[in-house]
Amino acid sequence: MATSPNVSTPSAPTAPAAPAAPAAARAGDGVPGGLVALLAVSTGMTAANLYYAQPLLARLAEVFHVGTATAGALVTATQIGYVLGMLFLVPLGDRFEKRRLVAVLLLVTSAAMAVAGTAGSFPVLLAASLVSGGTSVVAQILVPFAAGLAPDHARGRTVGRVMAGLLTGILLSRTLSSLVADAAGWRAVYLGSAVLTTVLAAALYRALPRHAATTDLPYHHVLRSTARLVRTHPALLKRGLYQAAVFGSFSAFWTTVSFQLTGPAFGYSEAGVGLFALVGAAGALVAPAAGRWADRGLGRPLTGAALLTASLGALLAGLGGHHILLLALAAIVIDIAVQTTLILGQHVVYQLDPAARARLNSVFIATFFLGGALGSELGTLAYHAGGWWAVAGFAALLPLPALAHWATDRKSLAS
Repeated sequence: MATSPNVSTPSAPTAPAAPAAPAAARAGDGVPGGLVALLAVSTGMTAANLYYAQPLLARLAEVFHVGTATAGALVTATQIGYVLGMLFLVPLGDRFEKRRLVAVLLLVTSAAMAVAGTAGSFPVLLAASLVSGGTSVVAQILVPFAAGLAPDHARGRTVGRVMAGLLTGILLSRTLSSLVADAAGWRAVYLGSAVLTTVLAAALYRALPRHAATTDLPYHHVLRSTARLVRTHPALLKRGLYQAAVFGSFSAFWTTVSFQLTGPAFGYSEAGVGLFALVGAAGALVAPAAGRWADRGLGRPLTGAALLTASLGALLAGLGGHHILLLALAAIVIDIAVQTTLILGQHVVYQLDPAARARLNSVFIATFFLGGALGSELGTLAYHAGGWWAVAGFAALLPLPALAHWATDRKSLAS
């Protein structure tokens, strides 16, 4: 059996290589509007599991009698779990029938959230966060699923719409978490997510079209071919590192801003932190537009603009350490930057090898989530050591090496 990283061996002829989409799905944008909406909601709900802890860190530190740096490890553990899931679970999206894979992973996520909601000690909560982070990669199985349904001329728009749901879920998760915790306690956040995730698993299993595997390589060969894709497609690692730089800034900001908002500078309650998080949702509006820009070939100039915007947004956040309007504006600017680079990066990555989209996406997302994990952990340490300006300075520096590389890289104007 061939194991070349450049060629994916098709499944048996009796299994369709694509979902049996209705005629409406093959017209216009290629995906029915109802299915796009379901995929957008699903990715948003799944990705939200990664961020519920962020506005609760101050309370969790008090409940479990740990320091702020230790409490911040919850976010880092969730993101590390996500990286592991991207590397070892998402490639299965090319190897197994996607609808069943999605349902199984969501049920494991539900179980992990239930364990987190009943945790009696911080290590149990930490372990449950690691597992839920790993299986929440369902979102990144559904995004290439949508990309595979769309025709080439509309792929950017379709992915942009689904990603708008994902990113909105990420941003609104903080608000929902804060409001639920304020009304019913922090455990209700995790237990409620467990119930909703179970419902989501059933809904997706019923609604998704069957989508057969695109390769019949054994699992260890799939992993090997995933590693080789990095060497085969230089643009894959490049886009991953660009996104890692911006997502690191994003994570440093959002992991520590709850400490700043609940501290002496503002004195906000958890509900107040949740309401603040709503401002970031405005940045999700850029996702569909970024998809259209990518379809028009504007990816390279907009990548540079987004990297610069992320750095300037972090500096603005530093100035907003005691001014809520400036801090809110900084949140919007940083979110716009991270969403723009994400959509532009995925547009490039999904064109590299249509038969290996799940594996390509696993490398791309894993790379930048490592940047996010580092941003969360180092941002928390920076806040503990030097306060809000230390976080802002760190977040402003992260995108600059990527911006310098972008400015001097002329090998591929498309990537």
